[in-house]
Amino acid sequence: MSGASHIHTESSIDDEARREDAESQPLPYRRIVVKAGTSVLTAGPDHQSLDLTVMAALARQISQLRSLSAEVLLVSSGAIAAGQEGRSESRAASDIPSRQVRAAIGQSRLMHTYQELFGAHDLQVAQVLLTIKDLYDRQSYLNVRNTLQGLWDLGVVPILNENDVVAVDEIGEVFGDNDRLSALVANLVDADLLVILTDIDGLYTADPNLDSNARLIPSVERVDEDIEALAGKDYKPWARGGMATKIEAARLVTTSGVTMVMCHGTAEDAVLKAARGDEIGTVFRPAAEKLEARKRWMMGAVSQRCSVAVDKGASAALRKNNRSLLPAGITGVTGEFDRGDIVYIVAAGERRIACGIANYRSEDIKRIQGFRSGDIQDTLGYHYGPEVIHRDNLVLV
Repeated sequence: MSGASHIHTESSIDDEARREDAESQPLPYRRIVVKAGTSVLTAGPDHQSLDLTVMAALARQISQLRSLSAEVLLVSSGAIAAGQEGRSESRAASDIPSRQVRAAIGQSRLMHTYQELFGAHDLQVAQVLLTIKDLYDRQSYLNVRNTLQGLWDLGVVPILNENDVVAVDEIGEVFGDNDRLSALVANLVDADLLVILTDIDGLYTADPNLDSNARLIPSVERVDEDIEALAGKDYKPWARGGMATKIEAARLVTTSGVTMVMCHGTAEDAVLKAARGDEIGTVFRPAAEKLEARKRWMMGAVSQRCSVAVDKGASAALRKNNRSLLPAGITGVTGEFDRGDIVYIVAAGERRIACGIANYRSEDIKRIQGFRSGDIQDTLGYHYGPEVIHRDNLVLV
């Protein structure tokens, strides 16, 4: 008993010293979303057991931020690994049903671990499981936002995860290792900062595992084609995990006016340093002004599979002159969508330049693409307006 008491006392002293150090530095960010991926939260050669040391450090840092009146939300992976831990199988099955079963087993184990770790700092946690679809619907989106704000008002730390049991796309190959979810949630709660903890120090000029001359990029002013190229030649924004999903998350939040820091999750006080604005990892700078709430929702609700391609003239009109998208500038349509759905607008090379609410169905747009707006009535037999996407319902990305 005396040994346990002695250890507890030393831990308390360490916490107090760190807290005093943190209090001497005012926070430039007050509403913070932290995302911790599976590679950070797990240990072992196959990442199939929770790393309690890393998780404890994460809880301690969030506790310190809470003591400075910051509102902090944690997006946590690790449920599937927690569900595999201690099981007799030598390797976790990779098929989707098996991974869903392990997510169901592991989610309660993951939250129990967090409950104990945060409880050591007198903090209560709450589990929030979401799918991307929960954020597509405007009413559900607002309900989630109200719930998260209510938890903060009670002094509770919300811990979010993709609902792996039902979100097949997440477990498969679409949304990434909670990168997209963390970006959507950062926009949802109007965060000041998104911190993505990963197993690399930040964004490099090349793959540091392959190129000894690769240099860490300390700051990115804008996510453009050059930055996207650093993710590799097969850049797919929401392929599962990897640098591509993190760069796309950076684009999503910085366009909305949120700062993002990507850094190594096991670096000492990584979250605290990012929250203080200290030099760590790669900082993705935000746009000059924050988007209004409705347009932040639009960026989160946009379909990843549907898009409208435009020519150079239309691209310039949208980006430089704040114009609506007319059928004359459209060169192609990808995917099937209905009137009122939110889709991407892509320029040459399939680069996403904007998203917006479609005024016509995909099949209708195919019929009127390249036509003048005055020809819509004669071609379709009806008319919802001259614009395929009105500028008031459009967000540049």
